[in-house]
Amino acid sequence: MDVAAPKHLNARKRPRQVRSTVTVDAIFEATIQVLLAEGVHRLTTTRVAERAGVSVGTMYQYFPHKQALLYALNERYLDMLAERVEAVCLEQHGKATATMVASLIEAYWEAKTERSDITRVLYSSAVELNNEALVEAFAARMDRATAAMLASAPNAMYADLNLVNATILSVVFGTVRNVFERNMPLTVQANIRKELVAMCLSYLEGAGG
Repeated sequence: MDVAAPKHLNARKRPRQVRSTVTVDAIFEATIQVLLAEGVHRLTTTRVAERAGVSVGTMYQYFPHKQALLYALNERYLDMLAERVEAVCLEQHGKATATMVASLIEAYWEAKTERSDITRVLYSSAVELNNEALVEAFAARMDRATAAMLASAPNAMYADLNLVNATILSVVFGTVRNVFERNMPLTVQANIRKELVAMCLSYLEGAGG
């Protein structure tokens, strides 16, 4: 994510070589495993280092403390999510609005559900972080990608594209988060997803799409 982390949450160094990248990947995966097994309040850099199979010294080369590790993990997750949605939006340029909306919701929903356990622990870990700038950077990327997509639809005539776009994203993101926070059954999730597509299309039609 193209945003500076708060000074106290900065990673000590970024991986530059393949070996370093593999080490950081192992640390991130170990962090997720500890979060799933122990919860955010029992997460420590020592536990993560043990799970990752690296020394505590190696761990501190990258992440000086637990909060810096959690911040980097959230940053990586949001980067991957943004890249995935951006790619889908780009693919939909010039297509019908109905196709755009269905593809956007599918991409975001599936990105969240592929590892729903990770999604939940990252939501819970965010409470310990000062990650407002990170979330804002992610939101800005989503705004740009989805607005450009919606504007490219044939015969799109939105009076206020930015408002329409912000409304759609708020509905989609809020709905997905609510589904996960309430841990709804899969059958209910599937039905809500269909209703979400219909609701967004109805709104966009009335707004000029």
